[in-house]
Amino acid sequence: MSSDICSLPAHAIAAAVKSRRLSAREVTEAAIARIETTDAALGAFTDKTFERALAEADSVDDAVAAGETPLLAGVPYAVKNLFDIEGVTTRAGSKINRDNPPAGDDAFLVRRMALAGGVLAGGLNMGEYAYDFTGENAHDGISRNPHDPGRMSGGSSGGSGTAVAAGMVPLSLGSDTNGSIRVPASFCGLFGLKPTYGRLSRAGTFPFCASLDHLGPLARSARDLALVLDALQGDDPDDPAQARRAPIAAMAEIDRGIDGLTIAVADDYFRESGMPEAFDAVDTIAAALGVSRTVTLPEAARARASAYVITAAEGAALHGKRIRQRARDFDPDVRDRFIAGAMIPAAWVIQAQKFRAWFHAAMLKVFREVDIILAPATPFHALRSGTKTITLDGVSMPARPNIGLYTQPVSFIGLPVVAVPVWLPNAKLPIGVQVIAPPWREDLALRVAWHLEQQGAVSAPVARMERAA
Repeated sequence: MSSDICSLPAHAIAAAVKSRRLSAREVTEAAIARIETTDAALGAFTDKTFERALAEADSVDDAVAAGETPLLAGVPYAVKNLFDIEGVTTRAGSKINRDNPPAGDDAFLVRRMALAGGVLAGGLNMGEYAYDFTGENAHDGISRNPHDPGRMSGGSSGGSGTAVAAGMVPLSLGSDTNGSIRVPASFCGLFGLKPTYGRLSRAGTFPFCASLDHLGPLARSARDLALVLDALQGDDPDDPAQARRAPIAAMAEIDRGIDGLTIAVADDYFRESGMPEAFDAVDTIAAALGVSRTVTLPEAARARASAYVITAAEGAALHGKRIRQRARDFDPDVRDRFIAGAMIPAAWVIQAQKFRAWFHAAMLKVFREVDIILAPATPFHALRSGTKTITLDGVSMPARPNIGLYTQPVSFIGLPVVAVPVWLPNAKLPIGVQVIAPPWREDLALRVAWHLEQQGAVSAPVARMERAA
């Protein structure tokens, strides 16, 4: 029975708990058992909050017995360890941060999850200071891909992808600066939502690059993403970057289908440099949607380069003191990129920000013609752990940074995206496609993703661990 529970999507769990067909404690005990038997081989969790989880589950059961219907009633979840969890030290994937005292309160989004009836199982492994696309942490180990433990889970929200794909929890929270939700979603075969920049509060989380950081969920159903987005939205004066906008009703809109939507496939930059599976996945989704139109995202390559400049410079400024005082306690790959970022001329950063404004305006013009844009999420299936170089278009290049080839131009201007998981014929691994919407229209991307899921064009099954072994 516990394995059956662990295979359920979040919306099904919440419905079962609210109808009292399952208790929140029963669901939580099943999740704990799954974590205890599965995580040692996969490395998703760095912190386990099982006592808290059981207490929250009992509170949910009491609320349901009293006639309440919490949105996420009894749904287990876990968070990337850059989210503050009361009583737990916020690691942000680093060796240095573990010397800090435990957090005195939960992050804003963790509090929102608790209010909605979510049950927190713990903190999840991640790339050091979120500067990673691989899911390989030098201090906490590798968060492995449940579909093939010899391959990357993707980063930097690697543990967030691993935990959901392995059925340990039905959903998780991660962060996405340059692709750190969409990359694990692609490698691990999940649905991932990067909301519009400023949609959700980031208060109570450890930053990476404040002008690019987003928070959002990963799940095994597009419907779960909508459910969680409804739970997470809320005004928070403690995050000055959060937009003061009325929440959208994601669940109320998700069943509207795709009638009336103009959808196009990104061409040019987004049809270059990837492996065949990246383009085959997009073509599969386009065919399922009946889409033949293409659209060009102007100067996408320059957008990616500008995102690199801003990320490296802001990250270096944030971590300069730590590097000066404790350089040897960094992952050398992360440390060296921060040092390089510190040497970027200020004029380059200014130019990158100017281009950012231009690119945003140019993309708004594109969205006057189309409602949704389809693009690859990653240039290839999950790479083998430890892969250092990859050959794309006949050129050997570093693997780690180029995993984000297609995600960086999109997050550069904060567009909302749902990553959907595609299983190509005879493929042993999934690969993701980005469903990109105009600013503040997460509802459109979620409608398309849910339509694809209902049609069977995309799916996120729990990994068959015996097959992966």
